Amino acid sequence: MSRFEIRDQFYLDGEPFQIVSGAVHYFRVPRAYWRDRLEKLKAMGCGCVETYVPWDLHEPRKGVYDFSGDLDVGAFLREAQDLGLWAIVRPSPYICAEWDFGGLPAWLLAGDDFPLRSSEGPFLSHVADYYRALFPHLAPMQIDQGGNVILFQVENEFAAWGKDDPAYLAGLAALMRENGVTVPFLTSDNLLDGDTYPLRGMTEGALPTLNFGSGAEEKLPLLGPHVHGGPLMVTEFWVGWYDSWGDPHHTAPVERAAADLDAILSRGSVNFYMFHGGTDFGLLNGANDDGHLLPLVTSYDYDAPLTEDGRTTPKYEAFRSVIGRYREIPQVELTTRISRRSYGRAVPQGRVSLFDALGRISEAVPRREPVSMERLGQSYGYVLYRARIGAGTAVSTLELTGAADRARIFLDGESVLTLYDRELSGPRSVRWTASEGRLELLMEHMGRVNFGPRVAGQRKGIDGPVLLDGVPLEGWEIFPLPMEDVTGERLGPLDPPGTDAPGPAFHVYTFDVDAAGDTFLDLSGWGKGCVLLDGACLGRYWEIGPQRRLYVPAPLLREGTNELVIFETEGKEGPPPLLTDAPDLG
Repeated sequence: MSRFEIRDQFYLDGEPFQIVSGAVHYFRVPRAYWRDRLEKLKAMGCGCVETYVPWDLHEPRKGVYDFSGDLDVGAFLREAQDLGLWAIVRPSPYICAEWDFGGLPAWLLAGDDFPLRSSEGPFLSHVADYYRALFPHLAPMQIDQGGNVILFQVENEFAAWGKDDPAYLAGLAALMRENGVTVPFLTSDNLLDGDTYPLRGMTEGALPTLNFGSGAEEKLPLLGPHVHGGPLMVTEFWVGWYDSWGDPHHTAPVERAAADLDAILSRGSVNFYMFHGGTDFGLLNGANDDGHLLPLVTSYDYDAPLTEDGRTTPKYEAFRSVIGRYREIPQVELTTRISRRSYGRAVPQGRVSLFDALGRISEAVPRREPVSMERLGQSYGYVLYRARIGAGTAVSTLELTGAADRARIFLDGESVLTLYDRELSGPRSVRWTASEGRLELLMEHMGRVNFGPRVAGQRKGIDGPVLLDGVPLEGWEIFPLPMEDVTGERLGPLDPPGTDAPGPAFHVYTFDVDAAGDTFLDLSGWGKGCVLLDGACLGRYWEIGPQRRLYVPAPLLREGTNELVIFETEGKEGPPPLLTDAPDLG
Protein backbone atom coordinates (compact mmCIF):
# COMPACT_ATOMS: atom_id res chain seq x y z
CA MET A 1 0.00 0.00 0.00
CA SER A 2 1.13 3.55 -0.67
CA ARG A 3 1.34 6.25 1.98
CA PHE A 4 0.99 10.02 2.01
CA GLU A 5 2.64 12.19 4.69
CA ILE A 6 2.98 15.82 5.69
CA ARG A 7 6.37 16.84 7.02
CA ASP A 8 8.44 19.74 5.74
CA GLN A 9 6.83 18.92 2.40
CA PHE A 10 4.16 16.56 1.16
CA TYR A 11 5.60 13.07 0.67
CA LEU A 12 4.20 10.24 -1.43
CA ASP A 13 5.85 6.92 -0.59
CA GLY A 14 8.75 8.82 0.93
CA GLU A 15 9.35 11.07 -2.09
CA PRO A 16 8.63 14.84 -2.16
CA PHE A 17 5.29 15.51 -3.79
CA GLN A 18 3.73 18.71 -5.09
CA ILE A 19 -0.06 18.74 -5.25
CA VAL A 20 -1.53 20.19 -8.45
CA SER A 21 -5.25 19.61 -8.14
CA GLY A 22 -8.55 20.84 -9.52
CA ALA A 23 -12.07 20.93 -8.09
CA VAL A 24 -14.76 18.89 -9.83
CA HIS A 25 -18.00 18.45 -7.88
CA TYR A 26 -19.49 15.09 -8.84
CA PHE A 27 -22.95 16.31 -7.77
CA ARG A 28 -22.84 19.18 -10.29
CA VAL A 29 -21.95 16.96 -13.26
CA PRO A 30 -23.98 14.13 -14.84
CA ARG A 31 -22.34 10.81 -14.02
CA ALA A 32 -21.99 10.01 -17.72
CA TYR A 33 -19.62 13.00 -17.98
CA TRP A 34 -17.44 12.35 -14.93
CA ARG A 35 -14.74 10.61 -16.96
CA ASP A 36 -14.64 13.36 -19.58
CA ARG A 37 -14.11 16.09 -16.97
CA LEU A 38 -11.47 14.02 -15.15
CA GLU A 39 -9.60 13.21 -18.37
CA LYS A 40 -9.46 16.92 -19.18
CA LEU A 41 -8.24 17.64 -15.65
CA LYS A 42 -5.38 15.20 -16.13
CA ALA A 43 -4.64 16.55 -19.61
CA MET A 44 -4.20 20.08 -18.16
CA GLY A 45 -1.42 18.67 -15.97
CA CYS A 46 -3.25 18.06 -12.69
CA GLY A 47 -2.46 14.86 -10.84
CA CYS A 48 -5.26 15.20 -8.30
CA VAL A 49 -8.98 15.98 -8.11
CA GLU A 50 -10.74 17.68 -5.20
CA THR A 51 -14.43 17.50 -4.33
CA TYR A 52 -16.82 18.63 -1.67
CA VAL A 53 -19.47 16.25 -0.30
CA PRO A 54 -22.96 17.80 0.08
CA TRP A 55 -24.72 16.61 3.24
CA ASP A 56 -28.12 17.86 2.05
CA LEU A 57 -28.13 15.59 -1.01
CA HIS A 58 -26.79 12.51 0.76
CA GLU A 59 -29.22 12.78 3.70
CA PRO A 60 -32.24 14.60 2.22
CA ARG A 61 -34.37 13.57 5.20
CA LYS A 62 -33.13 12.64 8.64
CA GLY A 63 -31.94 9.04 8.54
CA VAL A 64 -32.62 8.63 4.81
CA TYR A 65 -29.40 8.31 2.79
CA ASP A 66 -28.67 8.40 -0.93
CA PHE A 67 -25.35 7.38 -2.51
CA SER A 68 -26.77 6.24 -5.83
CA GLY A 69 -26.43 7.45 -9.41
CA ASP A 70 -24.95 10.93 -9.66
CA LEU A 71 -24.43 10.85 -5.87
CA ASP A 72 -22.20 7.75 -5.82
CA VAL A 73 -19.13 9.50 -4.47
CA GLY A 74 -17.25 6.21 -4.16
CA ALA A 75 -17.75 5.56 -7.88
CA PHE A 76 -16.48 9.08 -8.65
CA LEU A 77 -13.31 8.44 -6.66
CA ARG A 78 -12.82 5.08 -8.37
CA GLU A 79 -13.22 6.77 -11.77
CA ALA A 80 -10.48 9.21 -10.79
CA GLN A 81 -8.26 6.41 -9.53
CA ASP A 82 -8.71 4.52 -12.78
CA LEU A 83 -7.21 7.55 -14.53
CA GLY A 84 -4.28 7.68 -12.12
CA LEU A 85 -5.57 10.75 -10.24
CA TRP A 86 -5.16 11.27 -6.49
CA ALA A 87 -8.06 12.82 -4.58
CA ILE A 88 -8.71 15.39 -1.85
CA VAL A 89 -12.11 14.99 -0.19
CA ARG A 90 -13.81 17.78 1.76
CA PRO A 91 -16.72 16.14 3.61
CA SER A 92 -17.23 18.93 6.11
CA PRO A 93 -20.85 19.20 7.24
CA TYR A 94 -20.63 22.73 5.83
CA ILE A 95 -19.14 23.15 2.35
CA CYS A 96 -20.14 26.70 1.29
CA ALA A 97 -19.62 26.06 -2.47
CA GLU A 98 -22.30 28.64 -3.32
CA TRP A 99 -24.67 25.75 -2.57
CA ASP A 100 -28.00 26.07 -0.77
CA PHE A 101 -27.40 26.44 3.01
CA GLY A 102 -23.73 25.65 2.42
CA GLY A 103 -24.67 21.98 2.05
CA LEU A 104 -26.38 21.70 5.43
CA PRO A 105 -29.67 19.79 5.17
CA ALA A 106 -32.81 21.91 5.47
CA TRP A 107 -34.35 19.44 7.93
CA LEU A 108 -32.03 20.89 10.58
CA LEU A 109 -34.47 23.83 10.54
CA ALA A 110 -37.63 21.75 11.00
CA GLY A 111 -37.73 21.90 14.80
CA ASP A 112 -36.48 24.15 17.57
CA ASP A 113 -33.48 26.37 16.90
CA PHE A 114 -30.05 25.15 17.97
CA PRO A 115 -26.52 26.32 17.17
CA LEU A 116 -25.16 25.17 13.81
CA ARG A 117 -21.48 24.27 13.34
CA SER A 118 -21.14 24.16 17.11
CA SER A 119 -20.09 21.86 19.93
CA GLU A 120 -23.17 23.03 21.84
CA GLY A 121 -26.50 21.32 21.28
CA PRO A 122 -27.31 18.39 18.96
CA PHE A 123 -25.41 19.48 15.83
CA LEU A 124 -22.44 17.14 16.29
CA SER A 125 -24.81 14.29 17.08
CA HIS A 126 -26.50 14.76 13.70
CA VAL A 127 -23.08 14.88 12.05
CA ALA A 128 -22.10 11.65 13.80
CA ASP A 129 -25.17 9.88 12.40
CA TYR A 130 -24.38 11.17 8.90
CA TYR A 131 -20.69 10.25 9.08
CA ARG A 132 -21.56 6.68 10.02
CA ALA A 133 -23.43 6.43 6.71
CA LEU A 134 -20.95 8.47 4.64
CA PHE A 135 -17.53 7.12 5.55
CA PRO A 136 -18.08 3.52 4.44
CA HIS A 137 -18.06 5.09 0.95
CA LEU A 138 -14.93 7.16 1.62
CA ALA A 139 -12.63 5.37 4.06
CA PRO A 140 -11.91 2.37 1.77
CA MET A 141 -10.73 4.85 -0.88
CA GLN A 142 -7.80 6.12 1.20
CA ILE A 143 -4.31 5.71 -0.21
CA ASP A 144 -3.18 3.44 2.63
CA GLN A 145 -6.09 1.10 1.86
CA GLY A 146 -5.40 0.82 -1.85
CA GLY A 147 -7.42 3.89 -2.88
CA ASN A 148 -6.50 7.36 -4.07
CA VAL A 149 -7.62 9.75 -1.28
CA ILE A 150 -4.58 11.52 0.17
CA LEU A 151 -6.22 14.26 2.29
CA PHE A 152 -9.47 14.96 4.12
CA GLN A 153 -10.62 18.41 5.18
CA VAL A 154 -11.87 18.78 8.77
CA GLU A 155 -13.97 21.96 8.38
CA ASN A 156 -14.35 24.61 5.75
CA GLU A 157 -13.70 28.35 6.10
CA PHE A 158 -14.63 28.19 9.77
CA ALA A 159 -12.92 31.51 10.50
CA ALA A 160 -15.63 33.24 8.44
CA TRP A 161 -18.27 31.77 10.77
CA GLY A 162 -17.17 34.40 13.28
CA LYS A 163 -17.06 32.12 16.32
CA ASP A 164 -14.30 30.42 18.27
CA ASP A 165 -15.13 26.78 18.98
CA PRO A 166 -12.03 24.58 19.20
CA ALA A 167 -14.10 21.79 20.78
CA TYR A 168 -16.28 21.66 17.66
CA LEU A 169 -13.31 21.38 15.30
CA ALA A 170 -11.66 18.75 17.48
CA GLY A 171 -14.99 16.89 17.66
CA LEU A 172 -15.27 16.76 13.87
CA ALA A 173 -11.72 15.44 13.54
CA ALA A 174 -12.42 12.80 16.20
CA LEU A 175 -15.59 11.68 14.40
CA MET A 176 -13.65 11.25 11.17
CA ARG A 177 -10.95 9.21 12.89
CA GLU A 178 -13.64 7.08 14.57
CA ASN A 179 -15.08 6.39 11.12
CA GLY A 180 -11.83 5.10 9.69
CA VAL A 181 -9.90 8.13 8.45
CA THR A 182 -6.16 7.46 8.57
CA VAL A 183 -4.73 9.94 6.03
CA PRO A 184 -3.72 13.49 7.02
CA PHE A 185 -6.13 16.37 7.64
CA LEU A 186 -6.23 19.92 6.35
CA THR A 187 -8.30 23.02 7.05
CA SER A 188 -8.79 25.97 4.70
CA ASP A 189 -9.68 29.58 5.40
CA ASN A 190 -9.95 32.89 3.59
CA LEU A 191 -7.88 35.94 4.36
CA LEU A 192 -10.40 38.05 6.25
CA ASP A 193 -8.45 40.62 8.23
CA GLY A 194 -6.04 42.26 5.85
CA ASP A 195 -2.70 40.54 6.20
CA THR A 196 -3.62 38.63 9.36
CA TYR A 197 -4.21 34.96 8.72
CA PRO A 198 -7.32 33.92 10.66
CA LEU A 199 -6.64 31.38 13.41
CA ARG A 200 -10.20 30.33 14.30
CA GLY A 201 -10.41 27.75 11.52
CA MET A 202 -7.30 25.83 12.57
CA THR A 203 -7.31 22.68 14.66
CA GLU A 204 -4.54 20.54 16.09
CA GLY A 205 -3.29 17.84 13.75
CA ALA A 206 -4.58 19.49 10.56
CA LEU A 207 -2.48 21.43 8.06
CA PRO A 208 -3.79 24.99 7.71
CA THR A 209 -4.14 26.19 4.12
CA LEU A 210 -5.35 29.34 2.38
CA ASN A 211 -8.14 30.33 -0.04
CA PHE A 212 -7.74 33.35 -2.31
CA GLY A 213 -8.00 34.47 -5.92
CA SER A 214 -5.08 36.87 -6.43
CA GLY A 215 -1.97 38.30 -4.83
CA ALA A 216 -0.23 34.96 -4.33
CA GLU A 217 3.23 36.46 -3.87
CA GLU A 218 2.06 38.47 -0.85
CA LYS A 219 -0.54 36.11 0.61
CA LEU A 220 0.96 32.63 0.46
CA PRO A 221 3.98 33.47 2.66
CA LEU A 222 1.55 34.52 5.43
CA LEU A 223 0.97 30.82 6.03
CA GLY A 224 4.58 30.26 6.99
CA PRO A 225 4.33 30.95 10.75
CA HIS A 226 1.28 28.68 11.05
CA VAL A 227 2.42 25.54 9.25
CA HIS A 228 5.46 25.16 11.56
CA GLY A 229 7.88 24.34 8.78
CA GLY A 230 5.32 22.36 6.77
CA PRO A 231 4.25 22.86 3.16
CA LEU A 232 2.35 25.86 1.83
CA MET A 233 -0.90 25.16 -0.01
CA VAL A 234 -3.74 27.10 -1.57
CA THR A 235 -6.75 24.80 -1.24
CA GLU A 236 -9.01 27.20 -3.14
CA PHE A 237 -7.25 29.21 -5.82
CA TRP A 238 -10.27 31.13 -7.10
CA VAL A 239 -9.73 31.19 -10.85
CA GLY A 240 -13.07 32.86 -11.60
CA TRP A 241 -16.26 33.80 -9.77
CA TYR A 242 -19.94 32.98 -9.54
CA ASP A 243 -22.94 34.91 -10.90
CA SER A 244 -25.94 36.28 -9.00
CA TRP A 245 -29.28 37.24 -10.50
CA GLY A 246 -29.29 40.86 -11.65
CA ASP A 247 -25.49 41.17 -11.74
CA PRO A 248 -23.24 40.98 -14.83
CA HIS A 249 -21.57 37.71 -15.77
CA HIS A 250 -18.23 37.54 -13.95
CA THR A 251 -14.93 36.77 -15.66
CA ALA A 252 -11.33 36.91 -14.42
CA PRO A 253 -8.36 37.96 -16.57
CA VAL A 254 -6.46 34.94 -17.87
CA GLU A 255 -3.04 36.58 -17.68
CA ARG A 256 -3.41 37.59 -14.04
CA ALA A 257 -4.66 34.14 -13.02
CA ALA A 258 -1.79 32.46 -14.85
CA ALA A 259 0.76 34.73 -13.14
CA ASP A 260 -0.71 33.93 -9.72
CA LEU A 261 -0.64 30.22 -10.51
CA ASP A 262 3.06 30.49 -11.36
CA ALA A 263 3.69 32.30 -8.06
CA ILE A 264 1.85 29.57 -6.12
CA LEU A 265 3.62 26.67 -7.81
CA SER A 266 7.01 28.27 -7.21
CA ARG A 267 6.27 28.19 -3.46
CA GLY A 268 3.93 25.30 -2.80
CA SER A 269 0.86 23.32 -3.87
CA VAL A 270 -2.47 24.30 -5.37
CA ASN A 271 -6.06 23.25 -5.90
CA PHE A 272 -8.01 25.15 -8.56
CA TYR A 273 -11.43 26.32 -7.44
CA MET A 274 -13.04 25.57 -9.77
CA PHE A 275 -11.42 23.48 -12.50
CA HIS A 276 -14.93 22.71 -13.74
CA GLY A 277 -17.93 24.34 -12.09
CA GLY A 278 -20.87 22.49 -13.62
CA THR A 279 -24.53 23.22 -12.92
CA ASP A 280 -26.84 23.65 -9.92
CA PHE A 281 -29.60 21.50 -11.36
CA GLY A 282 -32.90 21.69 -9.55
CA LEU A 283 -33.34 24.56 -7.10
CA LEU A 284 -30.12 23.98 -5.15
CA ASN A 285 -28.26 27.24 -5.76
CA GLY A 286 -27.05 29.13 -2.74
CA ALA A 287 -27.20 32.85 -2.00
CA ASN A 288 -25.15 35.56 -0.39
CA ASP A 289 -26.35 38.40 1.78
CA ASP A 290 -24.52 41.69 2.14
CA GLY A 291 -27.52 43.68 3.32
CA HIS A 292 -29.72 42.31 0.58
CA LEU A 293 -30.22 38.83 -0.80
CA LEU A 294 -28.03 37.76 -3.74
CA PRO A 295 -29.25 34.37 -4.99
CA LEU A 296 -27.04 32.62 -7.52
CA VAL A 297 -28.03 31.65 -11.04
CA THR A 298 -28.45 28.02 -12.09
CA SER A 299 -25.16 27.87 -13.99
CA TYR A 300 -22.02 27.36 -11.91
CA ASP A 301 -19.74 27.99 -14.88
CA TYR A 302 -17.47 30.06 -12.58
CA ASP A 303 -15.37 31.24 -15.56
CA ALA A 304 -13.38 28.05 -14.90
CA PRO A 305 -10.84 26.41 -17.24
CA LEU A 306 -13.67 24.14 -18.43
CA THR A 307 -16.99 25.73 -19.33
CA GLU A 308 -20.28 24.64 -17.78
CA ASP A 309 -20.65 22.05 -20.55
CA GLY A 310 -17.02 20.89 -20.39
CA ARG A 311 -15.32 22.83 -23.20
CA THR A 312 -11.71 23.93 -22.77
CA THR A 313 -11.01 27.67 -22.67
CA PRO A 314 -8.02 30.03 -23.13
CA LYS A 315 -7.65 29.85 -19.33
CA TYR A 316 -7.26 26.07 -19.62
CA GLU A 317 -4.47 26.48 -22.16
CA ALA A 318 -2.73 29.19 -20.12
CA PHE A 319 -2.81 27.06 -16.95
CA ARG A 320 -1.54 24.04 -18.87
CA SER A 321 1.39 26.09 -20.07
CA VAL A 322 2.26 27.24 -16.52
CA ILE A 323 1.92 23.74 -15.06
CA GLY A 324 4.22 22.47 -17.80
CA ARG A 325 7.06 24.48 -16.25
CA TYR A 326 6.82 22.35 -13.09
CA ARG A 327 5.93 18.88 -14.34
CA GLU A 328 5.56 16.83 -17.45
CA ILE A 329 2.10 17.11 -19.02
CA PRO A 330 0.72 13.66 -19.88
CA GLN A 331 -0.92 12.73 -23.15
CA VAL A 332 -4.54 11.83 -22.43
CA GLU A 333 -7.00 10.32 -24.86
CA LEU A 334 -10.48 11.79 -24.46
CA THR A 335 -12.87 8.86 -24.57
CA THR A 336 -16.33 10.46 -24.16
CA ARG A 337 -18.04 11.57 -27.34
CA ILE A 338 -19.80 14.88 -26.65
CA SER A 339 -21.53 17.11 -29.17
CA ARG A 340 -23.78 20.14 -29.13
CA ARG A 341 -27.15 19.95 -30.87
CA SER A 342 -29.99 22.30 -31.79
CA TYR A 343 -33.54 20.98 -31.68
CA GLY A 344 -35.37 24.17 -32.63
CA ARG A 345 -38.54 25.51 -31.04
CA ALA A 346 -40.49 23.29 -28.67
CA VAL A 347 -44.13 22.60 -29.58
CA PRO A 348 -46.85 23.94 -27.23
CA GLN A 349 -49.21 21.35 -25.76
CA GLY A 350 -51.24 23.57 -23.46
CA ARG A 351 -51.17 25.26 -20.10
CA VAL A 352 -52.92 25.28 -16.77
CA SER A 353 -53.16 27.83 -13.98
CA LEU A 354 -51.36 26.98 -10.76
CA PHE A 355 -54.63 27.43 -8.90
CA ASP A 356 -56.41 24.95 -11.17
CA ALA A 357 -53.61 22.37 -10.97
CA LEU A 358 -52.93 22.75 -7.26
CA GLY A 359 -55.03 19.84 -6.05
CA ARG A 360 -53.37 17.46 -8.53
CA ILE A 361 -49.73 18.25 -7.66
CA SER A 362 -49.95 19.00 -3.93
CA GLU A 363 -51.94 18.05 -0.88
CA ALA A 364 -53.20 20.74 1.47
CA VAL A 365 -51.78 20.84 5.00
CA PRO A 366 -54.15 22.60 7.44
CA ARG A 367 -52.61 24.94 10.01
CA ARG A 368 -53.96 27.64 12.28
CA GLU A 369 -51.07 29.90 11.26
CA PRO A 370 -48.48 29.59 8.48
CA VAL A 371 -45.37 27.48 9.08
CA SER A 372 -42.14 27.37 7.07
CA MET A 373 -41.47 24.89 4.30
CA GLU A 374 -38.90 23.11 6.48
CA ARG A 375 -41.55 22.42 9.14
CA LEU A 376 -43.63 20.88 6.35
CA GLY A 377 -40.80 18.48 5.48
CA GLN A 378 -39.89 20.40 2.31
CA SER A 379 -36.40 21.63 1.49
CA TYR A 380 -36.62 23.63 -1.76
CA GLY A 381 -39.06 25.20 -4.18
CA TYR A 382 -42.31 27.05 -3.54
CA VAL A 383 -45.15 27.01 -1.01
CA LEU A 384 -48.67 28.34 -1.52
CA TYR A 385 -50.56 29.59 1.56
CA ARG A 386 -54.34 30.04 1.26
CA ALA A 387 -56.81 31.55 3.71
CA ARG A 388 -60.24 33.15 3.69
CA ILE A 389 -61.17 36.65 4.76
CA GLY A 390 -64.67 37.99 4.94
CA ALA A 391 -66.21 39.02 1.64
CA GLY A 392 -66.28 42.79 1.41
CA THR A 393 -63.55 43.17 4.03
CA ALA A 394 -61.38 46.26 3.55
CA VAL A 395 -57.69 45.82 4.41
CA SER A 396 -55.24 48.71 4.88
CA THR A 397 -52.07 46.95 6.16
CA LEU A 398 -50.47 43.55 5.57
CA GLU A 399 -47.57 42.02 7.47
CA LEU A 400 -45.96 38.62 6.85
CA THR A 401 -43.90 37.69 9.90
CA GLY A 402 -40.99 35.30 9.52
CA ALA A 403 -41.22 35.45 5.71
CA ALA A 404 -38.55 34.75 3.05
CA ASP A 405 -37.55 35.07 0.17
CA ARG A 406 -40.16 36.25 -2.36
CA ALA A 407 -43.93 36.57 -2.16
CA ARG A 408 -46.52 36.90 -4.93
CA ILE A 409 -49.79 37.86 -3.27
CA PHE A 410 -53.20 37.23 -4.80
CA LEU A 411 -56.60 38.41 -3.67
CA ASP A 412 -59.57 36.62 -5.24
CA GLY A 413 -57.17 35.18 -7.83
CA GLU A 414 -55.79 38.59 -8.90
CA SER A 415 -52.18 39.63 -8.34
CA VAL A 416 -52.08 42.55 -5.91
CA LEU A 417 -48.50 42.70 -4.61
CA THR A 418 -45.01 41.21 -5.04
CA LEU A 419 -42.50 41.47 -2.18
CA TYR A 420 -38.85 40.42 -2.26
CA ASP A 421 -36.18 40.07 0.41
CA ARG A 422 -36.17 43.08 2.79
CA GLU A 423 -39.54 44.23 1.42
CA LEU A 424 -41.02 41.33 3.40
CA SER A 425 -40.08 42.95 6.71
CA GLY A 426 -42.66 44.99 8.56
CA PRO A 427 -46.19 46.09 7.66
CA ARG A 428 -47.11 47.20 4.14
CA SER A 429 -49.80 49.74 3.35
CA VAL A 430 -52.42 48.30 0.99
CA ARG A 431 -55.87 49.25 -0.26
CA TRP A 432 -57.76 46.02 -0.63
CA THR A 433 -61.41 45.19 -0.59
CA ALA A 434 -62.11 41.49 -0.89
CA SER A 435 -65.02 40.35 -3.06
CA GLU A 436 -64.82 36.56 -2.73
CA GLY A 437 -62.39 36.79 0.21
CA ARG A 438 -59.68 34.34 -1.00
CA LEU A 439 -56.11 35.31 -0.05
CA GLU A 440 -53.22 33.33 -1.56
CA LEU A 441 -49.50 33.83 -0.96
CA LEU A 442 -47.06 32.12 -3.34
CA MET A 443 -43.71 32.01 -1.57
CA GLU A 444 -40.51 31.19 -3.44
CA HIS A 445 -37.32 29.84 -1.88
CA MET A 446 -34.59 31.64 -3.86
CA GLY A 447 -31.62 29.93 -2.21
CA ARG A 448 -30.39 29.81 1.38
CA VAL A 449 -27.35 31.88 2.32
CA ASN A 450 -24.20 29.78 1.99
CA PHE A 451 -21.46 31.91 3.59
CA GLY A 452 -20.78 33.76 6.82
CA PRO A 453 -22.83 34.18 10.00
CA ARG A 454 -26.07 34.74 8.04
CA VAL A 455 -26.13 31.01 7.23
CA ALA A 456 -28.09 30.65 10.47
CA GLY A 457 -31.78 31.55 10.41
CA GLN A 458 -32.65 30.37 6.90
CA ARG A 459 -36.23 29.12 7.09
CA LYS A 460 -38.19 29.73 3.90
CA GLY A 461 -41.82 30.45 3.18
CA ILE A 462 -43.70 32.00 6.15
CA ASP A 463 -42.95 31.00 9.71
CA GLY A 464 -45.27 33.20 11.70
CA PRO A 465 -48.65 34.91 11.64
CA VAL A 466 -49.98 36.92 8.72
CA LEU A 467 -51.39 40.17 10.09
CA LEU A 468 -54.22 42.06 8.41
CA ASP A 469 -54.53 45.48 10.01
CA GLY A 470 -52.50 44.08 12.90
CA VAL A 471 -54.77 41.08 13.53
CA PRO A 472 -53.50 37.51 12.88
CA LEU A 473 -55.38 35.73 10.12
CA GLU A 474 -56.13 32.14 11.13
CA GLY A 475 -57.24 29.01 9.30
CA TRP A 476 -54.75 28.24 6.52
CA GLU A 477 -54.34 25.61 3.85
CA ILE A 478 -50.67 25.17 2.95
CA PHE A 479 -49.63 23.52 -0.33
CA PRO A 480 -45.98 22.35 -0.61
CA LEU A 481 -44.59 22.79 -4.14
CA PRO A 482 -41.08 21.30 -4.23
CA MET A 483 -41.25 21.05 -8.06
CA GLU A 484 -40.44 17.36 -8.12
CA ASP A 485 -41.90 15.04 -10.76
CA VAL A 486 -44.20 17.66 -12.28
CA THR A 487 -45.32 16.42 -15.70
CA GLY A 488 -48.07 17.29 -18.12
CA GLU A 489 -49.87 14.10 -17.16
CA ARG A 490 -49.95 15.10 -13.48
CA LEU A 491 -51.04 18.63 -14.34
CA GLY A 492 -53.80 17.76 -16.80
CA PRO A 493 -56.27 18.48 -18.15
CA LEU A 494 -54.54 21.33 -19.98
CA ASP A 495 -56.12 24.34 -21.60
CA PRO A 496 -55.36 24.46 -25.35
CA PRO A 497 -52.36 26.51 -26.56
CA GLY A 498 -53.28 30.14 -26.97
CA THR A 499 -55.71 30.16 -24.06
CA ASP A 500 -55.18 33.10 -21.76
CA ALA A 501 -53.63 32.01 -18.44
CA PRO A 502 -52.75 35.08 -16.38
CA GLY A 503 -50.86 34.66 -13.15
CA PRO A 504 -48.73 31.68 -12.17
CA ALA A 505 -49.18 28.83 -14.64
CA PHE A 506 -47.61 25.64 -15.95
CA HIS A 507 -46.87 25.66 -19.68
CA VAL A 508 -46.27 22.30 -21.34
CA TYR A 509 -44.13 21.83 -24.46
CA THR A 510 -42.59 18.88 -26.27
CA PHE A 511 -39.63 18.47 -28.59
CA ASP A 512 -38.21 15.49 -30.45
CA VAL A 513 -34.68 14.12 -30.17
CA ASP A 514 -33.26 11.90 -32.90
CA ALA A 515 -29.74 11.80 -31.43
CA ALA A 516 -28.96 13.18 -27.98
CA GLY A 517 -26.49 16.06 -27.71
CA ASP A 518 -25.84 18.87 -25.26
CA THR A 519 -28.25 21.72 -25.85
CA PHE A 520 -29.23 25.04 -24.27
CA LEU A 521 -32.77 26.13 -23.46
CA ASP A 522 -33.51 29.74 -24.40
CA LEU A 523 -36.42 31.36 -22.53
CA SER A 524 -36.20 34.87 -23.94
CA GLY A 525 -39.48 36.70 -23.43
CA TRP A 526 -40.47 34.74 -20.34
CA GLY A 527 -40.51 36.30 -16.86
CA LYS A 528 -39.43 34.17 -13.92
CA GLY A 529 -39.77 30.59 -12.82
CA CYS A 530 -38.28 27.14 -13.23
CA VAL A 531 -38.20 24.44 -15.90
CA LEU A 532 -38.72 20.69 -15.64
CA LEU A 533 -37.50 18.23 -18.27
CA ASP A 534 -39.41 14.94 -18.26
CA GLY A 535 -40.35 15.60 -14.64
CA ALA A 536 -36.87 16.57 -13.35
CA CYS A 537 -36.14 20.19 -12.47
CA LEU A 538 -33.41 21.76 -14.63
CA GLY A 539 -33.23 24.99 -12.66
CA ARG A 540 -34.41 28.59 -12.51
CA TYR A 541 -34.72 31.33 -15.09
CA TRP A 542 -35.31 35.06 -14.57
CA GLU A 543 -35.52 37.78 -17.16
CA ILE A 544 -33.15 40.05 -15.19
CA GLY A 545 -30.21 37.80 -16.18
CA PRO A 546 -27.30 37.43 -16.51
CA GLN A 547 -28.01 33.79 -17.40
CA ARG A 548 -30.15 33.60 -20.53
CA ARG A 549 -30.10 29.88 -21.33
CA LEU A 550 -30.23 26.72 -19.25
CA TYR A 551 -27.74 23.94 -19.97
CA VAL A 552 -29.36 20.63 -20.90
CA PRO A 553 -26.77 17.81 -20.98
CA ALA A 554 -27.31 14.97 -23.44
CA PRO A 555 -27.58 12.32 -20.66
CA LEU A 556 -30.79 14.00 -19.48
CA LEU A 557 -32.46 13.61 -22.89
CA ARG A 558 -34.17 10.55 -24.29
CA GLU A 559 -34.55 9.62 -27.93
CA GLY A 560 -38.00 10.45 -29.18
CA THR A 561 -40.33 12.92 -27.51
CA ASN A 562 -39.20 14.92 -24.49
CA GLU A 563 -41.44 17.12 -22.37
CA LEU A 564 -40.75 20.56 -20.93
CA VAL A 565 -42.91 22.02 -18.17
CA ILE A 566 -42.32 25.72 -17.53
CA PHE A 567 -43.60 27.06 -14.23
CA GLU A 568 -43.94 30.77 -14.95
CA THR A 569 -44.76 32.76 -11.81
CA GLU A 570 -45.12 36.25 -13.31
CA GLY A 571 -47.77 35.52 -15.93
CA LYS A 572 -45.39 36.31 -18.81
CA GLU A 573 -45.41 33.91 -21.73
CA GLY A 574 -42.68 34.31 -24.31
CA PRO A 575 -42.32 32.48 -27.60
CA PRO A 576 -41.96 28.70 -27.51
CA PRO A 577 -38.63 27.87 -25.85
CA LEU A 578 -35.71 27.39 -28.22
CA LEU A 579 -33.23 24.51 -27.89
CA THR A 580 -29.99 25.71 -29.41
CA ASP A 581 -26.36 24.61 -29.54
CA ALA A 582 -25.02 27.93 -28.19
CA PRO A 583 -24.75 28.93 -24.51
CA ASP A 584 -25.42 32.47 -23.29
CA LEU A 585 -24.44 33.52 -19.78
CA GLY A 586 -25.12 37.23 -20.35
